[in-house]
Formats: sequence, C-alpha cells, structure tokens
Amino acid sequence: MDPRERFFEDYREGDAVEFGDRTVTAEEIIAFARAYDPRSFHLSEEGGRATPYGGLIASGWHTAALTMRMLVDHALSRHGLGSPGLDELRWPAPVRPGDRLRCRATVLETRRSRSKPDRGIVRQRVETFNQRGETVLVWTAAGLVRCRTPIADPD
Repeated sequence: MDPRERFFEDYREGDAVEFGDRTVTAEEIIAFARAYDPRSFHLSEEGGRATPYGGLIASGWHTAALTMRMLVDHALSRHGLGSPGLDELRWPAPVRPGDRLRCRATVLETRRSRSKPDRGIVRQRVETFNQRGETVLVWTAAGLVRCRTPIADPD
C-alpha cells in the first residue's frame, strides 16, 4: 500500500516506512541560511572553519524542512489533518554539502480520538540519515489522520 493512502486504521505500532533520497548542496545551505538562520557556519565554508564544525553545515531548521518535504512526497497520508506539534526534535549530527539524506518513520502509538470520531492520533518517530548512516535529525510527533470508518462512540 502506498503510505500516502493510509487511513488511521492502516497504521500499526512498530510499522516503519523508509523513503527519500535527497542530496544537499552548498548553494542551498547558504540560501536557506541567508533567509532564515544567518550564522557564520551556515553561510560559508570559511565561516564554518572557525567553529567546532570545521566547515559549512546546514541549519537544523533546513534539515527539518528537507525532512518535511521528503515526508510529504513519500510518506504522509493524504488523509492527514495536520499535527498538534512535536514532542521531540534533535539534530545529533550536522548536514554538510554533498550529504545524501533518507528517512524512516516508525509508528510508536495509535489511538482513536475521544472527542472526534472521524479521526485518530498516530505518534511517530521520524529519523533522517546521511549516506554514512549517521542520524542527522530525530523528531517525535503526533499526527491526526482521518478514519476510514468513523465510529459513533469511540469508548
């Protein structure tokens, strides 16, 4: 089944979906930094050399945006209704020019909404990895997903 076609009932705890293949360029790292996070280590190789990173790295927010795009393109359900927010967001390792990113989304928990019988809540851990298998982003969040079959009384 295409993960983008899942209804709430199609999510099972422990299920994982792997997706994405995105190479990051120095030009896009710098463009994002100029617009949203203009710190020296995001703006130039030279600026990054004077830091513990030793060179140009992507903003964590850029990494999050790239991950979100891969989620939308490959894994988020078209029956999704958004998210009330993140429980966790970490950037364990930096993204550098030339890194090739891929993701994995793992279902941690599912439950029907008590107040809105047309939807359920799916908590997932999303991890983004570079070509060396290093984790560059981890987030845990709940998403709201339409039910294929709403029930009148979820209790």
